[in-house]
Amino acid sequence: MHEVIAHRHRFRALLARVQPGAAIPTAIAHPCDAVAVAAAVEAAEEGLITPIFVGPASKIGAAAQLAGVDMARFRIVDAPHSHAAAAQAVALVKRGEARLLMKGSLHTDEFMHAVCAPDGLRTDRRLSHVFLMDVPRYARLLLVTDAAINIFPTLMEKRDIVQNAIDLAHVIGVDNPKVAVLSAVETITPALPSTVDAAALCKMAERGQITGGIVDGPLAFDNAIDAAAALEKGIVSPVAGAADILVVPDLESGNMLAKQLSFLGGAEAAGIVMGAQVPIVLSSRADTPRARIASCAVAVLLAQAAKTTASALAEH
Repeated sequence: MHEVIAHRHRFRALLARVQPGAAIPTAIAHPCDAVAVAAAVEAAEEGLITPIFVGPASKIGAAAQLAGVDMARFRIVDAPHSHAAAAQAVALVKRGEARLLMKGSLHTDEFMHAVCAPDGLRTDRRLSHVFLMDVPRYARLLLVTDAAINIFPTLMEKRDIVQNAIDLAHVIGVDNPKVAVLSAVETITPALPSTVDAAALCKMAERGQITGGIVDGPLAFDNAIDAAAALEKGIVSPVAGAADILVVPDLESGNMLAKQLSFLGGAEAAGIVMGAQVPIVLSSRADTPRARIASCAVAVLLAQAAKTTASALAEH
């Protein structure tokens, strides 16, 4: 079992943390191409999820045929188009018929519009995306946030982005993650607003507005991930050279960083949306099978942790 991600030990370690038991019902919004169908079926065959395919039944059937998948064993909820599919997938979660949500072959903005609708899945916490990147030349799994949802986050939105990433790190076994708030320089420079935000986030962590991790910044990318680079610049920091989480200034910089790590650094990237009522998997056609399985494994870990927390609260 789990052969798909066997040679990526960091992703394999994620899968090993999943508690054995029943697969988690997962609503897949508009899985109308072969890649989207195959991704869901791969996760089902790994015992992670029980997929519920939501979208035009004829298109899902055609995509399954292209993928060589027999759909007889899976539930299909017919929806006329992608907008309706996203809304119905969210509704399945709201009714408790699904505990995870996954994007199929529709655009991310259309998918997230249903998630963020007044009757959607938002909470008091800002939604944010976290990449979990297996970078061959880095000693640990590297979390990068937010490179997919928040375009120009405010300071308070960055607070939630940081907290979401820390919470995720705890679930995957990093008890006290080191968080590097990135900018172009390491000094507070008003002309670079990201440095001011970084300083404020550090103070928020000192005062308990961010909990569960060690936050430092501003740090340039090299100083965050390379101890020698930090030493050369005389930077004394518990985070420098050993970051678990990289917090980027905005979506553009995060998108570029994640793609550079993938296409030049040979990294593979799983991804998850945090801050909603349930974990959300944002799949991509470019994802490898290993990355798709790892994304589902992280979502399952989050769902299992939420269930454990809810049970503990109920007992008290």
